[in-house]
Amino acid sequence: METEREYKLKPTFGDSFGAGWNVMMDNFLRLFLVVIIVGIIIGPLKIFNIHVDSSDLRHIPWHWQGNWEHLFSLASFGILAAFLGLIALLYTFLVVPVFKYGGNMMFVQAVRKIKPDFELLIKGFMQNYLSIILANLLVIALVVLGFFALIIPGIIIGCRLVFVAYIVMDKKLDPIEAVELSWKLTRGHGWTIFLMGFVSFFIIIFGLILLIVGIFPAIIWVSSSFASLYQSVLIEKEKPAEPLAA
Repeated sequence: METEREYKLKPTFGDSFGAGWNVMMDNFLRLFLVVIIVGIIIGPLKIFNIHVDSSDLRHIPWHWQGNWEHLFSLASFGILAAFLGLIALLYTFLVVPVFKYGGNMMFVQAVRKIKPDFELLIKGFMQNYLSIILANLLVIALVVLGFFALIIPGIIIGCRLVFVAYIVMDKKLDPIEAVELSWKLTRGHGWTIFLMGFVSFFIIIFGLILLIVGIFPAIIWVSSSFASLYQSVLIEKEKPAEPLAA
């Protein structure tokens, strides 16, 4: 919904959270629905979260003594666990990113004072699907590799690639171009992104403490703030240089 409120879009910690708060207040119901839908999409992953404790296996014979029933039970358990694990893996990498990327773009629309389009949540399946899936995989792979290199490089990479999801949806670039552009846009803003991520963690925790229901405003505020940062950096980078005085 368009409003008369002006958002102060500057790529700073305070201005990003300030603009994010105003965006949340102006579009609360729509963005609340976005968070609910994405949460429902991510929710099924918990179903496949199989936890096996050592006590659960105390009755399984580690040395088979000719009991075919026990052997069949053990084999069936292994096949079922492997099948559910495969389903969860496919769901995580082939379905969830489309909704998350679409939801991120809806927050950017709200920052731009454009009514968030709920079709964006599924539009990725029909448009730009391969770029979304590959970009998500590439970012995860780069961050994981960075964490293997003594953690700090992983944090740096994660901060510098924070705009990839927005860029893929907004600019329709392929994964490599999106990563390169995110790296370029975040140059000089790494500490701001890191500090925002650090504070966002405590905002989410505080939201959980408030009888759990506070988690929804917390997520909306954090998401709106990062979308505001993205838009403010775009404005900064795309602003034409001022002509030199004669």
